[in-house]
Parts: sequence; C-alpha cells; structure tokens
Amino acid sequence: MSSIVAVKIFGDTSVFTKSLDERADEYRDISARSQDAGAIHHQFAIGDGFVLVNDEWESAEAFEKFFADPELQAFIGSVGGDPNKAPEIIIGEAVDSTDRF
Repeated sequence: MSSIVAVKIFGDTSVFTKSLDERADEYRDISARSQDAGAIHHQFAIGDGFVLVNDEWESAEAFEKFFADPELQAFIGSVGGDPNKAPEIIIGEAVDSTDRF
C-alpha cells in the first residue's frame, strides 16, 4: 500500500505564492525528481501562516529520503519556509474503503 503524507510548513505564504509563478521551472524540476523518487500525487494548500503539502508516495521511506535532501530544504527556505520552525509531518498508510473517491 502507498503512504499518504501531510506536511505543514510554517512561513511566509505571500513569498511562497509569488514563487509559484516566478520559480515555476524549479517547481517542475522538483516535481519530476519526486516522481522519480516515488511520489504518486502532490498538491499544495495555503493556510494562515503555513503551506500544506498533501502527497501520496510509494512508501514512507521514499518520502523521508526525498524530503531530507539538503537541496530541497534550502529551496523550501528560499520560497518562504521558516527555517526556525520545524515542519509538522504526518504519514499514514493508505487504505481502501467503499467511500473513497
């Protein structure tokens, strides 16, 4: 079974939002690398002072290895992530259910 991953990254959401257009090529590159590393689905959401990453990965280990990359961590900081506040990470094993859509 795959793993569902939610990452709450604290920081400046206006810097993040602006970076989505200004650094689109870098986001596309990271997306391609994540898929090569085992990412299945990916989506961002913005809240009050945080960015929520909602992913599905082949395994928790694949996500953890990818997310630990110092280059990725530097990128997160450069697009508004607060380097002084650790992200909140929740990982669970996906399960099938009759109400899934």
